[in-house]
Order: sequence, then C-alpha cells, then structure tokens
Amino acid sequence: MRYSRHLSSLAYAIVALALVLPRAGAAQVPVDLNLVLALDSSASVDANEFALQRDGLAAAFRDPKVVEAIQGGPLKRIAVTVFEWSGEVQQQVDIGWTLLESTSDVLALSNRISGLGRSIPTGATSIAGALSFGNSLLQGSPFEANRQVIDLSGDGRNNQGMDVRIVRRAVIGQGVTINALAILNEHPTLNYYYEDRVIGGIGAFVQIAEDYVDYASAINRKLIREIRSLTVSDRLEGSPARQALASVAPLNSEIRKRESQTVHK
Repeated sequence: MRYSRHLSSLAYAIVALALVLPRAGAAQVPVDLNLVLALDSSASVDANEFALQRDGLAAAFRDPKVVEAIQGGPLKRIAVTVFEWSGEVQQQVDIGWTLLESTSDVLALSNRISGLGRSIPTGATSIAGALSFGNSLLQGSPFEANRQVIDLSGDGRNNQGMDVRIVRRAVIGQGVTINALAILNEHPTLNYYYEDRVIGGIGAFVQIAEDYVDYASAINRKLIREIRSLTVSDRLEGSPARQALASVAPLNSEIRKRESQTVHK
C-alpha cells in the first residue's frame, strides 16, 4: 500500500512538472476568460457525428446570447482555441488562440469552425492526453485571464494513457477549471464517470447531450454558462490549487455515496 501511494505521488509530480510550460515572452492581452474547446475525434465518433459536433459548436457561436455573455464580462472579451483529441499523443489544434470581443469576431470564429475538416480520423480515447494537451495550450496562451477553462466534449471513457485522475489533479492544481460535455449515445451513465474522474476546479460542471443530435443545444447552454461564470467567487483569496481541490471533494464524496447505494440495492 505504501509503495502504491509512493508511485501515485511520483506520477503526479512527473505530470505536474511536464504540464508547467513557460508563458509567452511578449506582454499578454488581458481577457475575462481563456477557453480551450476540445472536440472528440476518437474511433467511436463517425464522420456524421463529428460533423454534428463541429456544426453544433459553430451554431452556438452564432447565438446572440453567447455574444451578450462575452460582452457582459468586466473586460468584455475572451480568448478561445479549438482542438481535436483522440489517443494519448493524438491531438491537433484546429483553431489557434482567437480574441473574441465584437459580434463580428464571434461570427468569424463560427464561420471558421463551420469550415473545419476532420484532422484525426480515428484513434483511442485518451481523456488524460486531451487534458494535458489542453493545459499546455492554456499555459502558452498569448492572453492573460483570471479564469482558465478546458471544455472537453466526449462520448467515452479514458482507455489509453495515464490515469485521468492523476492528470486532472495536476491540471486543476494550476488553477484551471475542467468542464465536460458528456454525449450519452453509447454510455448512458457517462456523465457520472465525468463527474467522478474528469471535471474539477472552481465551478466545474458536466453538461449532458443525449446524443449527437442534441449536441448543438447542449454546447450552446454550456458555453453561455461557462462564459457567464465571471463572478466574485472566481477571484477568492488563497491558493487556486487549494480552492480547486476543495471544490471537487464534496462532488466525489457524493458520487461514491451514490455508487455505494446502488451496489447495496
């Protein structure tokens, strides 16, 4: 048991060190939010499902409520980047860091998303790899934000790479919030898995899409909620790592309680 705990601590230390990348040398533009959008491009996602995912995200950025949410923040602007993810070393940036400030900025991003092809045709499902890659994008962002968020969409469980819980701990330890959109077409209880093992950080949540057809409305609601979460609580005093870890403890406790009740029924 002691040996196992030692390995876990060592693995966490290695991941945490690997995730810490230097910021860009030039002065950074301040924004309300740095948002990384991660699209599932694994083998479980066919061409039609990927198209629904892409088009749903594009449609969300055409919603005037999304523009209102962006312009409702203190600085009235956010920064966004989009990437596809699959296996442990299969990640591809589709749209680099983009400043969203005006309505035309947001519509231009929507058009760019609509025109995306699929960069990763197939592969395993490494949520751990996606979170690590998403965090590296945040650490290298040319924009400075009080809130750093990874928004991961997926329809499966981690099946390649490191234990996702170890990577999650390292990522949220840097003050990053991980949110997830669980697409339930193949795994009806995937949202519980995401709640227990994937999300974390201040205000973290899971949005549910019953299937890929439902993805468009789900990502729309998710984006508005993420962008509007610019509250005083996001700027609490104290260690971001301590706040992030504390925020997931009650949730994990509740999930374990729920699972225990299910087993004993």
